[in-house]
This record gives sequence, C-alpha cells and structure tokens, in this order.
Amino acid sequence: MDQNMKWLYKTKVNEIISNLEKNNMQGFYVNNKEELINKLDELVKDNSSVSVGGSVTLFETGVIDYLKNKEVKFYNRYEEGLSKEDIKEIYRKSFSVDYYFTSTQAITLDGELYNVDGRGNRVAAMLYGPDNVIVIAGINKIVDDFDSAIKRNRNISAPVNAKRLNRKTPCAKTGYCMECNSSDRICNEYTLIKRQFEKDRIKVIIVGEHLGY
Repeated sequence: MDQNMKWLYKTKVNEIISNLEKNNMQGFYVNNKEELINKLDELVKDNSSVSVGGSVTLFETGVIDYLKNKEVKFYNRYEEGLSKEDIKEIYRKSFSVDYYFTSTQAITLDGELYNVDGRGNRVAAMLYGPDNVIVIAGINKIVDDFDSAIKRNRNISAPVNAKRLNRKTPCAKTGYCMECNSSDRICNEYTLIKRQFEKDRIKVIIVGEHLGY
C-alpha cells in the first residue's frame, strides 16, 4: 500500500477512534501484526482467562498462537480432539472470561460494529458477559455507514465464509447473498453495536492491513 492510501485510511481510522470514544468504546490503531502483538501485551494481563470467537483474522494475525503461548487460561475452541459437547461448554465458559477476542464484519465511520453470526455465540459474548472484548480488524472492514455494512456482509463476508466452511448455500456459488432458506445458512443473528453501557469494555484494534473477510 502506498503512502497516499495509508494517509486516507489513517484519516478514516482517526475518525472512527474518536467516535468509538463517544460510544464508550476504546479504539487503537496499529500498523501491522507485530505492533498488534505489542499492543496485546499491554492490554492482556498474565494469569487471566481468555476465549475467542470464530475468526479468520485471529489466525492471520497470529493471535491464536499468541494466546496458546501466553501465561493465560485459554478456552480454545480450536483445540484438536474436542467433541461437540466440549465446544459447547467452551462457548458457555466464554461468557465469564476476562478477555474475549473476536473480529467484526464491519466498522462504520460512526464507530459502530456490525456483525452477523450463524449460531450467535460470538455476538452474544460481544454483547454481554466477558469483562473485556477485544475486537481486531483490518482496514478492509471499514465502511461508511450501516447500509454499507449490510452490503459488505452480503457481498463479501457471507459468501466467502460460506465457501470457506463448505456450506451448501446459494451464496457459496453465486458470490453474493440471495436471502436463502438453506439449512446450511450461516447468516442468522444480526447485531449492531452502537454504544456500550460499560465504558471501554469493548476495545477495537484496527490493523493497517487487509485481514479476514
């Protein structure tokens, strides 16, 4: 990315961080994955409990490996050999962890977080439960407004995730949402976080790279 594009994105990020603050959420900007890990070292205390929502971004940034190696109690939904019941129990424990890590489908310039879930466990934990929610997102998740967030999910996040998960949905073939009634549909729980009651409970770290879907 050239310097002019970096400047453009940084001006948008500055606006977002200012509006997140108005919405009782805390915003940060880091240039790359290395700076992200340094920021997490500042935010996450040793010997705390952590869990994660489903996210390609967390793998791409190395956050999953970071949590595996950090001095924390990691309720890891991706651990090998887990049964469906084990994973369900991790989902439940995630509501009481000290730090919950996730990404988001879109961040508006007004400092709002738009998300769409299949089961709802991720958005449920974002809304209530964990003491701290750390949202990590690439600059590709930035959108102008709520309508743009909806379009981004319909035309990017939903079809690409359906393809990644080998779901038998129309969007996995066409590349865009068709409001299907498929039993494999992954778009079921829609949330818009406009503001938080508990100040700074949600911390949004925007990374100056294209990450996730």
